[in-house]
Amino acid sequence: MMFALGVERSAAGQPWKWRRSGEPGLTMDALVDELLLARGVPRDDLERHRKPTIRDFLPDPSAFQDMDKGAARLADAVQSGETIAIFGDYDVDGATSSALLVLLLRQLGVEPMVYIPDRLMEGYGPSGRALVELKQRGASLAVTVDCGAQAFEALQQAKDVNLDVVVVDHHQCATLLPVAHAMINPNRLDEGDVGAAHGHVAAVGMAFLLAVSLVRELRGRGFFADREEPRLIDLLDLVALGTVADVARLHTLNRAFVTQGLRVMAARQNIGMTALAEAARLVKPPSCRDLGFALGPRINAGGRVGKSDLGVRLLTSTDPEEARTIAAELDRLNEERRAIEMQVCEQALEQADKLNGAPY
Repeated sequence: MMFALGVERSAAGQPWKWRRSGEPGLTMDALVDELLLARGVPRDDLERHRKPTIRDFLPDPSAFQDMDKGAARLADAVQSGETIAIFGDYDVDGATSSALLVLLLRQLGVEPMVYIPDRLMEGYGPSGRALVELKQRGASLAVTVDCGAQAFEALQQAKDVNLDVVVVDHHQCATLLPVAHAMINPNRLDEGDVGAAHGHVAAVGMAFLLAVSLVRELRGRGFFADREEPRLIDLLDLVALGTVADVARLHTLNRAFVTQGLRVMAARQNIGMTALAEAARLVKPPSCRDLGFALGPRINAGGRVGKSDLGVRLLTSTDPEEARTIAAELDRLNEERRAIEMQVCEQALEQADKLNGAPY
């Protein structure tokens, strides 16, 4: 019997057997191959998965339902100077998705409005009241990110006031979909084979695919004849952060997003991300673990115990001093969140001991 890494049993007493044959004295490259094979990667496809690139794994965005329709509507809004609103969720996936679209639209000459709902006062997802308010403030197009797949009433209210809505989400859908100009979601039940194969992609990954589709649409219209085309690769640091923090499965496209996103992050191009890394006392380029346990929780803290829009403001900041101030606030809020969680845990343990008749 071949045990993994020479360990016969785990701390719980379970045998550590290779899911595959395994060989003693594996090199690091061979170990990575064994792990990939154990996760279902065909042997003749190991090289592509060992060094994942966007070029090798990015699907044609047009393969997704409503992607072209959503990109065309966004392109119309960009070219005609319409007011665009981004409605994002308050977690890391929502913050990074919103920031990605804000940064892209800025490069296209548009400064969008951003709306992040308050977690306690408004709850999850778009509300009809908020969408109608965006319309009253001048928006003619709203893009919801990381939410909207089940917002039947809210999207109907948006339609009633002639606010076009493009939904970019990844949560499970029902057979009946809410009314929207475009519903971009790989987990639509009517999605094709390519789209359905990417059901594990986080909302920020879907936002990146929309960005690819939008730039391609504008390129076809000659929009970049007299202006520089955005470098979408520079937005991959946001995609990596949102993907890891949302605990999305790291295989195929997600592996490429995170691998390449960490490289972009190491270049410290995003002012807010750099300030957050400094606030988290990260002295080396962030690793995948850092995204999940250092940067992600600090972004999340804004939506849980602080102001819900702090994460987006940080990740789209162009002022280093402002970014450092917001990052310091998120760091403080994260400590507050940890203290609250510890207190709740202690109270729960105390109640459990009392129920069991044991002294705490």
